[in-house]
Formats: sequence, C-alpha cells, structure tokens
Amino acid sequence: MNDAHALTALAERYFAAVDRKDLAATLACFQPEATFTIATYQQKYAGRDTEIRAMFERLHARYASVWHGDFDHVVQPPDRIASRFRVQNTSFQNQLLVKHNCNFFRLRDGLFDEVFVYMSGDNSLG
Repeated sequence: MNDAHALTALAERYFAAVDRKDLAATLACFQPEATFTIATYQQKYAGRDTEIRAMFERLHARYASVWHGDFDHVVQPPDRIASRFRVQNTSFQNQLLVKHNCNFFRLRDGLFDEVFVYMSGDNSLG
C-alpha cells in the first residue's frame, strides 16, 4: 500500500467498520501487535486481539450508534495518514454527542501498526 488513494481507502474502510459495529472488519485493519493510543487521555492499548479488541467492545456497548464523517485526510505515502473528522455518538437514551477528532495512523505491511487519537470531549474509547 503505497499511494495516497489506498491509504485514504483504508482509513475510511476502518471508520465505516467502526460505524457498523463490525468488530471483525475493524480489527482486520490492524497488525496483530498494533498499539492504539488515546493521546488526549494518556491511555495506550496494545495488541489487536486483546486490549484493542476490548476497547472497541466497550465502545459498542456504550453507544447505540456511532458515526464518523466529514473527513479531511493528509497522507504521506507509503505508510502514514492523518485524519480530521466529526464524530456523532448516540446514547441508548437517544442523546447525541458530537466530537471533533484527529487520528494519526502509521502502517506496516498495509495495516495499522500505531494509531494516535486526539479527541474533543469525553473519552468515548476508554
């Protein structure tokens, strides 16, 4: 994966999987040894099939729906992409929570190896 289009496609495929609450498709975007850091809250999760999986399971249990969109991507082929976007989380009580986040992705062999997240508002992933 070495062109800007492929990097952008991976990022948007990842966000779409998160929005569908498709855990298998979400995790398929990560290397097994990946790390996921929520820099805003100084939390780090290591391991696609352990800590990162548990983080997404908590997200799915916490919200009735999640949406990521209005993307601005900046790519640095062959292995980096930064994404600024809007997030809308809907609680099970139908409360809409809006955030504005930035993710920084570093890839290895076409999959996310390191992710750094900067988010506004409460930590929806912790």
